[in-house]
Amino acid sequence: MELESITPAVWMLRFPVVNAYLVRVDQGFATIDSGPLGSEGEILAAIDELGSARGLEHIVLTHSHKDHAGSAAALVAATGAVVMAGAADAPVIAGRAPEPAAVITAEEQPFFDKIADVVPPAPPVEVDRVLHDGDDLGWDSPAVVLAIPGHTAGSIAIHLPTERVLFAGDAVASVGGRPILGPFNMARQEAISAFKRLAALDVAIACFGHGDPIVGDAKNALRRAASQH
Repeated sequence: MELESITPAVWMLRFPVVNAYLVRVDQGFATIDSGPLGSEGEILAAIDELGSARGLEHIVLTHSHKDHAGSAAALVAATGAVVMAGAADAPVIAGRAPEPAAVITAEEQPFFDKIADVVPPAPPVEVDRVLHDGDDLGWDSPAVVLAIPGHTAGSIAIHLPTERVLFAGDAVASVGGRPILGPFNMARQEAISAFKRLAALDVAIACFGHGDPIVGDAKNALRRAASQH
């Protein structure tokens, strides 16, 4: 795992197959996604390294996939952090509903075959706060939930309008500094609509579950990419 500063209050945790993000919240931290099963030690070590009076307070899961939710249960056991996730994905995360299958395109299939069995299943964890479109997470400054179904039914993004930062989950990925539609979507047309909604935001920084963040002119990069769909 690599820890990379994105802003004075946001850090990226780069795991082998996915990114998670730490956000300083008052005297503690929130994590946007939890990484795959077994990532909890590195996340807690990163929080200790950064320094915190209250440790991990919130775990925000952008969706239910195992590479994003895998360590949430262990983090809750270690810290008592509050788990938040989109309404339609909450039953999946809690283990009460099956994970709907993604529609894998021919272009995506080789990559899917390469990683499908690498990431272990995510242990179930209760979702303490079910999130809906327009909710605010109640952090120091506005942190707005955007419901963006398509990748999964309950996929969400988090927008920090004051800081002009977007956490897009897997609705968008990046390759070589260029944003692209995230892979392995449950409903491709909905995913494209979600991409276009995010591209309409006024953001300087866009953070993704897969690929490097875009820091600087994220708004125009997202709009150019979304216009191709």
